[in-house]
Amino acid sequence: MQHLSQSPTDPGFVQNPYPFYDRARRAGPLFRWTDYDLICATTHEAVNTLLRDRRFGREPVAPPPVPEHLAPFYAVEAHSMLELEPPRHTRLRSLVLRAFTSRRIKALAPEIAALTHQLVDAFPEGESDLLDTLARPLPVTIIARLLGVPEGMAPDLLRWSNAMVGMYQAGRTRADEEAAVAATEAFVAFMRDYVGKRRSDPRDDLISHLIAAEEDGEKLSTDELITTCVLLLNAGHEATVHAIGNGVKLCLETGARPGEHPDLLVEEVLRYDPPLHLFTRYVYEEVEVFGHTFRRGDEVGLLLASAGRDPAAYADADRFLPDRRDGPANLAFGAGLHFCVGAPLARLEMQIALPILFDRCPDLRLIATPAYADIYHFHGLERLTVAP
Repeated sequence: MQHLSQSPTDPGFVQNPYPFYDRARRAGPLFRWTDYDLICATTHEAVNTLLRDRRFGREPVAPPPVPEHLAPFYAVEAHSMLELEPPRHTRLRSLVLRAFTSRRIKALAPEIAALTHQLVDAFPEGESDLLDTLARPLPVTIIARLLGVPEGMAPDLLRWSNAMVGMYQAGRTRADEEAAVAATEAFVAFMRDYVGKRRSDPRDDLISHLIAAEEDGEKLSTDELITTCVLLLNAGHEATVHAIGNGVKLCLETGARPGEHPDLLVEEVLRYDPPLHLFTRYVYEEVEVFGHTFRRGDEVGLLLASAGRDPAAYADADRFLPDRRDGPANLAFGAGLHFCVGAPLARLEMQIALPILFDRCPDLRLIATPAYADIYHFHGLERLTVAP
């Protein structure tokens, strides 16, 4: 197995990590990323296989010690279905999926379209950051409505979420950790108070449905309920913000437009420049895959973005083809047991918002070269300065 070095905070890598992924794939389906001291899967076949193999999962075999100053953050993480395996994961996910039904998501289409038009109507006449005018407010408003959280809380939700996901970014500092803890405590305090209000005044929203399920004997604790809402509010918009920004950037740089098949363009954006590049799994039993023997307790990295550029899976993998129909489904939202529950909503928001944007703003153009933020293992723009 080859060992490769690449700092995830190197400016060149932040702006374009794909040459490193190409080098990693040439090293084989698995390589050791020395900067993380982590074996990583590179090819579409390897990443897809490990995402679906139940001998690999999100919950560590031996939970690592938690520093005292991070205890509030990890107390919330302890109830997150993203970090759990069955049976707890099964119970939490099944409750959430009762609200995230395909029918409920599709019913949001008119609301997503109306909100997109409202946001475009509010575009300033001159240049602006499209992340602030469209990519951020659209998904955070929709997920807030779906959960039943007041839309006026959107700025706080964005601020808390950005601080909390900083815990997963390469090169985090003590200041980043303290900001994440402060955001966690503020978010939990808000949710605890809001859940209390919804108990006495239920509505037709996800929080009320989760409360009802808890009271009907599903054994969903208040802490689990709060963590689930925090997770959905964070995950329900974070990846979509990056995906919309990356997608608009690609369209403006290449001249591509959604056309008659916006679903194809959206899938190509997710394949070509996904919002999340690295996800990890723990090994639950000794297993040999792709020529390497993993031992119980090992951790493995799954390079979702490398899988999307795998020439063994996609013809002209390094070309952005908005009407691409070849190749397997992209892995931008994972696969298997932990496939993102919010993926249908994220896709729908992109499929609706991008055509409206380019129909309403046919002369939209870049004012400055887009720059990616130093937020690996996420991959999203720092700003997207445009003029209508």
